[in-house]
Parts: sequence; C-alpha cells; structure tokens
Amino acid sequence: MTLWTTTVVLCGSFIGQIPQDSSLGPGAEAMADGPRFKNITLEMSLKPFKKNEPDAIRAVCRQVFTQWAPLLRRADQVSIMMWTADGSEILEYTGEPSQRLEWGRYLGNPNSGRAVGSDPDAPLSIHDRAFLYMENPPEYTLGDLRSIVAALKDEGRRATGKPVRVGATFDPGPEFARSDFKYKKHPEICMSATMGAKSFVCCYAVLHADSSSYAGFPQGIPEGTPFGVFLGRQAQRFLTDMGYDYLWFSNGLGFGLEPWSSTGAVFDGKSFRVDKLTETRARIKEFWEGFRRECPSLRIETRGTNLATGIDLAKDGVDLRAIYTGGYNILPPPNSPWAALDGDFGLELAGFLSRMAELPAEDYLFRFYTHDPWWINSPWIDRYGREPHDVYLPSACTRVDHEGRVVPPSHLNILTVDDSFGNMPDRVPNEVIPRILEGRRDAPDAPGPFVWVYPWDAYHDAAQNSPGRLPEVFAGDWTIRQAINAGFPLNTVVSTTGFLDAIAKKSDLFRGCVLVTTVPEPGSAFETHLLQDVQGGGQAMVYGPLRHASPAFLEAAGLAVAEPIDGEFDVETDLLHGDELKQAHYPTRIRHDALVNGGGVESVAKGRGDESTRMLASLKGDGRWRDLIVATAQPEWKGGKIVYARGTHSNRYTGGRLLRPDDPDKYLDGGMLMRAALREFGYTFDQAKLRPSQRSPVVCVARSKNGYFLSGYTPDTTVEQRLRFPQGAPLLLGLETILNEGRSTYQMPRGWHRECRVFVDQPAGGRVGFNELHSNERGVTRRLEVDGLADASVIFYPDADAREENIRVYLNGIYPWMKNRIPFEKGPERFGRCYQVKGVTGRLAIAW
Repeated sequence: MTLWTTTVVLCGSFIGQIPQDSSLGPGAEAMADGPRFKNITLEMSLKPFKKNEPDAIRAVCRQVFTQWAPLLRRADQVSIMMWTADGSEILEYTGEPSQRLEWGRYLGNPNSGRAVGSDPDAPLSIHDRAFLYMENPPEYTLGDLRSIVAALKDEGRRATGKPVRVGATFDPGPEFARSDFKYKKHPEICMSATMGAKSFVCCYAVLHADSSSYAGFPQGIPEGTPFGVFLGRQAQRFLTDMGYDYLWFSNGLGFGLEPWSSTGAVFDGKSFRVDKLTETRARIKEFWEGFRRECPSLRIETRGTNLATGIDLAKDGVDLRAIYTGGYNILPPPNSPWAALDGDFGLELAGFLSRMAELPAEDYLFRFYTHDPWWINSPWIDRYGREPHDVYLPSACTRVDHEGRVVPPSHLNILTVDDSFGNMPDRVPNEVIPRILEGRRDAPDAPGPFVWVYPWDAYHDAAQNSPGRLPEVFAGDWTIRQAINAGFPLNTVVSTTGFLDAIAKKSDLFRGCVLVTTVPEPGSAFETHLLQDVQGGGQAMVYGPLRHASPAFLEAAGLAVAEPIDGEFDVETDLLHGDELKQAHYPTRIRHDALVNGGGVESVAKGRGDESTRMLASLKGDGRWRDLIVATAQPEWKGGKIVYARGTHSNRYTGGRLLRPDDPDKYLDGGMLMRAALREFGYTFDQAKLRPSQRSPVVCVARSKNGYFLSGYTPDTTVEQRLRFPQGAPLLLGLETILNEGRSTYQMPRGWHRECRVFVDQPAGGRVGFNELHSNERGVTRRLEVDGLADASVIFYPDADAREENIRVYLNGIYPWMKNRIPFEKGPERFGRCYQVKGVTGRLAIAW
C-alpha cells in the first residue's frame, strides 16, 4: 500500500491579495456593508481544468479567486467545494495515487445504460444519455487530484490572504459521473426512486459482500456492512490522503429515503405508515453514528432535501432534532436550489426557515445557484433570467436565537463558478456579486412584521410519542408553503423554545409583530405566554387542526371542535374583496383533502353572531358547515387579537414528486385566505390580476437599520400588488405609486428589492413619488423626498444611527435648504422608532 507524504509551504507574504478595506474600522465596515460572512464557498467542477498541466491548473485557480474577489473580501474564510465526480471516487478508493480518476466530464446522465456519445441524433434528452463535455477531455489520477487540491489552497491563500479550505462531495444519485460501484457492483444500496427505480443511494442501506480491496477495507467488504460505516471509513482515508478539509453530503444524503419527493418511507401517498416511523428514525441515526465512528472529526456540510422539517419528519422519518443534537459536527442544510427550476419559492423559504428554527451550533448557510456544470443550463442566465429574486428572498430570511439575537446566515455557497462546458464567464460574478452584497447590506437586524414561531420540539415530540399526529405535522409546513406562494410575507423564524428563552431576556423583542404559529400544545409554557400576550394587546395568527387544542385555547379563540369533514364545499368569505380579477371571479368552491391536510375540517366558531368572534371564511355543503378562518378580539384585550386559520392548502397527492395543486380557476386556493386574513392586523397584500390561475407574487418584509425592506418574486409581471400597513400605505424608494383606497400600488419586475422608510395616509389618493436626493447640506448624510402629497399624514423611519436632533423636515423646500423647515413629532409608540407630520401638501423632504 502506498503511503502519502505531505509537504506544506507557507508563504510569509502574499501577492495579489484582495484589498481588505483597512481604512474602515470593523464597526464602520459592518455598518456600511452589513455583517461579514464567516465563510464563503465557491463550488466548482474539474471541467475548467481542460489541460492536465501544472501551469494551466494554477491559472484556472487564480482566475477563480480573481473573478469573485469583491465577494471574498467580505469573508473571514474562503472554501472551494469540488464537484469532482459523484462521490464514487471515495467509495472506490484503493489508496493508490496512480488510481485512475473517473470524473464528471459529461453533459447529462452517464449512468443511463447507454454508451456515452452514442446515437447522438436519437430523440433522447440528456437525462437519458450523456456526452463528453469537450473533445478528448484530460485524464486524471488521484495523484493529479491531490495536486489540484494543493494548488487551489496555495493560490487561494496568495490571492485572498485568508484561510482556504477545499472540500469533497458525495452525491447519492446518478447525475455527475459514471459509477460502477453504485449501479453494477452494489445496486443494493440504491433503494430510492428519486430519479427512476433504484437510482439514489439510501443512507441506511446495507452492503453485500465484496472481495475487492478498498483503502478502508483491504480484505474486502463483509456481508451486511452498513453503508454509513463503509462511507465513513473510505471518506476518512480519501479526504486525508487528498488533502481535503471537509465533505459535502449532497441531495439529501443522511436525511431519509426520498429527498425530492413528498412521499417516503413513512408516507406512501395513501397513508402514513406509523409502524415504520420508529425503525426509520433509528436507521437514519445509525447512519450518522456509524459514519462518525469511522470518520470522527472531518467537518460535514449538508444539502438536505427539497422539503421542510415537518414534511421530512412525517413522510420519511427524518428526525432533524436528533441529527442536530447528535454532536456530528455538521453544517445544517441551506435553502433548496429547486426554486430555480420550478419557481416554488414557498417551498424553498418554508424549508429554509423551518431548518434554521433550531441549529446544531450557531452557523447556517445560504446557497445561490449560478451555474449547473452538468445539465447544460446556467440558472443565473437562463432560469432566473438574470433576475435576483433567489438572492433577495433568502437574504431577507433570518432566525431569532435563544439569546434574542437576530442572526442572518454565517456562510454563503455559490453553486457553481463554472458552467457545463467548463467556462467561467465574467458576466456572472460581475452581475451576481452586487446583488448578494446588497442583500447582505440590508440583512435583517430585527424581527419582521410576521414571525413564524415554529413548533420544532412539538413536531419531534409528536413523532416520538404521538405518531398518530404525523398527518398534522406533514400538513403544517405545506400550509405555510402554500400561504407564502399566495403572497403571505414571512421572513423571520424562531422555535417555540427559542421564543420563550428570547423574551425572557428581551421582553419587548416581538412587540408589534404578528406571531404565526400552530395551535399550541395543551398546558405548555408557550400556550400560557401566547394567551397572555394576546390578552395584553398582542396579535397572533394560529393555524392547524384543533383536535389536540386545550379548553383554554379554544375558549380564548372562540372555537369549538366538531366532527371533521372533508371533500368539496362551497366557501363563503369576503376576505378577498380587496383583490381584483379583471376577466373572471374567484371560485366559490374549495376542496379539502383530509389525507394531506391533517384530517378533516373540525373547527367551528363557538360564538357565532357574537361581536367578539367573527367568521371570516366558512365551508358549507350537504347541510354541513365548518369555519376555516375565525377572528376573535375581546374589548379588554387592549387591541389584542387571535386569527385562527384551520389551514387547507389546496393540494392532493396524485403521484410524482410533489403534491399536486388544485386547479385555481376551479377551486379556491386556501393559501390566499391566510394572506387576505392579514387585513385583520392592519396589513393588506392585495392583488389585481386577470384570472385566478395567474401566479401570485411572493413577498418578504424584513426590518433592517430601523427601516423596512421589501423583496419579491413576481412570476407574472402583469399582476399588480396593493399594499397597506398599520402605519399607512408603504412607499418604495425610487418608485412612484397610485394610492388606491389607502393602498400603494405597484407592478413589480420578476425579482425586486426596495427600501421603505415612509408610510402615507392620504384620503384623496392620487400619485405619490418617493425618491432619494443628494445631501447638499453640511451634517446631512441622507435626504429623501416624497412628492404628490395632498393633506396627507406621513410616518417616517430614519436610519438606526440617525440622532433625533439632527432630523430635518422641509415642506416644499429647495436648495440651499434654509427655508420651509417644519416641525415633526414622534409617531405612535406601537410602531417603534418613527416620526410623523400631518396635513401636508406638496413635497416633503426628510433629512438626517
């Protein structure tokens, strides 16, 4: 067996380093540019290394770090994650540096069973076959790979002056390189049908005997060896010998059987096999334990699934709590890249938020999809159309930790820096970097207006102690996914346990926020606080089935539990009166599928006709009725209110990967009702479109630097958004609006991100503009102007560091700003740090 020897040369100085902005102190830099990243990872394949020559390899390495230099200067550490192959190079490693490397030199699927490059004119997609990405691609050995890893580290340190890591990847599927190990020698480990029958490795598979010699198993693989044990031992040898620093588990490895599907080992599309839950949870844990026994210390970073915490737990037995608390030294999964493919930002954001509600440590990751080095597409260019919605929406998402700190992602990954042909076009970093830096500069530093209090422990406890509640756990995340896709603006998450710890340290942290949460666990500390908060003036939207609700909650929310019903019903509601359909009407029928919605609808308003309890949406049919949305507020609650939404997400399982949505032209979308019910808290996110089937805008509302930052994805740019907050109509900086019934109206591009520091109440309506002006005045760092006002009341939010004595307001003033200065006063306390002027007409300039 050949032993590797290592020579490390550390340079005392670096040439061509990325500038570090030494003129700014750390505090000033953070204020100007937002929080730094602890780590930025550039992902890449071997395709850019088109010549196996040392000088050519180093030139490619330098190009990578040069292209992304403006971004890398915002990181404390830089990493390169290498998509060398599909991970089979780890499985097949013998320990010999001369071993030939089977690497990802393909376009398409090289494990399709068809010879690479065969039948080029046959009517087959690249998922059905593969081609070489270039003529005569270079050959590499594992010794060559080790040299490339060393070159990346050396050139990275020279270019950045920062610590540089290099990571390997393991993918369970057939996508990236030919794998005889998975599909010929050991097909028994491919238990998942993610890309067809027996296409993906399952983490808890067991290997049959194999007499071949491997680095970690020189005498062969014994019968019944757990896959986690084999992968762990091979990874320890391979990563150490190659000089890698960490390993990336791709495409859901370690997180269940079916990482892309709404079905799995527990939910088969017909029922929840609760009898399989305990065994499946245990087998997933055994994978992590077995892997870590063999590979105890190397860092693991993870991709996770395309779904969300509760969905994975209920359908596939993925006990994320056990994985997070297992001491496995992992970085938790980021946002899924699949929104680039299907535009399902509701699922991406719900999954992202649910997985960051609790963490294994303090770090978590945002990942952005620039190029695909396998499937002949570059998402930034041809899927996103160079629109930054998948930058701004995840960048607006944040978590609140147990200390009450609002914590944005600490890590950033760029998937990938090279395209399917090994090219690294400058236009992509040139266009993407400014958007990422803008999103980071405006990263949330306070909870948003709507805070998802995620039932992290309740979901995991239910799976462990009350598996009959799995349908409820499954339905909860689908309900939020559907609401987000319908325009529900959610960006902040905290677990129920984290919430209680945070308010114990910062009692006013969530003042003015609407808490969005499931029906609380009976007798829990969170239930006690929730009810006390609402009765003291707080606001909450509570969703989900009522079957486990306590009498105290039912009484406070004005609800009772009736016999569950499901099927098709007439829906009676006036919630959508603020929307406008120009060529149709919203359907008056709704379909509730009990299987995927946590059972039938059992909720009824206890005090029907009572002024304190109002039915906002109800189901009726065959002499039966139930209430979908109920608002309750008692006079003694000081403005407090509970809006209960049963949750019906208008999807069914009909086969395929995801639940299938009902036809929106035939059935009302239940997610829209939750969005429209925000009117009860003073918020409207109304829409004007032609027909119900036009997709709704996705919106996040974040708080940063004492301002509001709205970000969005507009899948149909003909749809108009009509907005109002409790403060008034929000004005988006740099845009004009027509005020309509107290709402500002905007028709936004595909991806957008705008600052809002001014809210207007103007009974006469009309056109109003909101723009940035230059300073032109000593002592003024910023000046904003609102024009088109007519007897308006204006509430404005200065920057967080603006001193009140330096705030100046001018009515119809002009340079040199010596006249027309008018007084202002503090705004209502419930709105936070804001100021107001009333009865103004014309142009209002606000400076500080």
